[in-house]
Amino acid sequence: MAFTDDFELRRIHPVAPGEAGYEAAMTWLKAVSYGFHNPGRSTERAAEAMVRSIADRTEFIGVYRKAAQPGFDIGWPVATFESFRKDLNIGSGRMLRAELISAVTVRSDHRRLGILRAMMQDDLRRARDEGIAVAALTVSEGSIYRRFGFGVATQERSITVDSSKGLDLVRQTTGVVRNVPRQDLFELAPKIFAEAHARQPGSIDRTESYRYYAAGKMGKDGEDKDVISAVHYSANGVPDGYASYKYSGWDETPRRLDIVDLVAADDVAYLELWQFLGSVDLTTRIVWEDAPLVDPMQWALADPRLVESTRQRDMIWLRILDVRRAFAAREYQADGRLVIEVADQMGLAGGRFELEVRAGQANVTELSDESGASTEPDLSLDIADLGSVYLGGVLPSSLLAAGRIVEHRAGAARLLQLMLAPERAVHCLSHF
Repeated sequence: MAFTDDFELRRIHPVAPGEAGYEAAMTWLKAVSYGFHNPGRSTERAAEAMVRSIADRTEFIGVYRKAAQPGFDIGWPVATFESFRKDLNIGSGRMLRAELISAVTVRSDHRRLGILRAMMQDDLRRARDEGIAVAALTVSEGSIYRRFGFGVATQERSITVDSSKGLDLVRQTTGVVRNVPRQDLFELAPKIFAEAHARQPGSIDRTESYRYYAAGKMGKDGEDKDVISAVHYSANGVPDGYASYKYSGWDETPRRLDIVDLVAADDVAYLELWQFLGSVDLTTRIVWEDAPLVDPMQWALADPRLVESTRQRDMIWLRILDVRRAFAAREYQADGRLVIEVADQMGLAGGRFELEVRAGQANVTELSDESGASTEPDLSLDIADLGSVYLGGVLPSSLLAAGRIVEHRAGAARLLQLMLAPERAVHCLSHF
């Protein structure tokens, strides 16, 4: 697809060695590393990434110059963009297929030429036309993606837990945690995550890379043999949770455990994994970079001050591509009727919509100019803010107070908040 006189956009599929297009796909992967300031990525590591991309059914998108330039390889993309599809838990165990976007780079000498917008428009329109109702991404810079209609939908935090005296939990132990070979966790991790994913609103199904990280098969410089694996077994002997972690080393003070991955299919497994981590000898701190904002572990501690939040940040940015389809797919916690005016600068999903909820199910109608001419909206907001509130992780009342939602009928934002309330705190453990 040509979009200017100088550039063209190409879609590339990851393939196995020896298949047509392999060299182009390998060059694309190396261009991503270059874009994230890691130009020394080895061919071997890129080949391993190719295998995982095949498993995830990823599509690579590259922007290429049409004509040669001095000192520039015409076969090297000036921008990269990756998309693939996974299930998003939208609450009550309901799954919605989402367009996931990653590996977005534009060479520093090709900025401000409209390249990112062209890639984004092409991919989002294609996903919408194929029936995908939402798109999601994680960001390295917070100021870029709102202009494309993405809003912060989930957040996470880093925590440090004082384990110098163990972790005294109010809940009685019913299962057991055992250290296992890393290969065992490599096999178990996807099944346990699938169970956790089914119960956690805001969760996105994982990429193939996660089982490699969890089992120490992939670190910053190849295999990470310092990763230790532990699995929780229920009272019936069923594996229903795991933790992988690393010891900081004898030279660190205080000595700590760094959690690589922590996944549990239920609350019992989650708390007992924490109890186990708190009992590991020769450590006095536990550090987790991907902790939820609302954590039952903290409430289960006899002393909740053992948990210190060190950093809070956005995680999933969500973009609604089809308002009617996205909101009809959800379950709701309160009945009512709202007319919502949605602005979308990209022209993908804007309009006026009637949301009528009865017995937890929604009927969503897009009001045309004719049918909606006499129907005043109850509230107005941008498509990015609609993405923020969709999962229930961001409160409409907060956006109302911030001036991002305009309320035309008193109480409309509160009603939307009651409708969208999740059954448990929203969290996503899956970066991509």
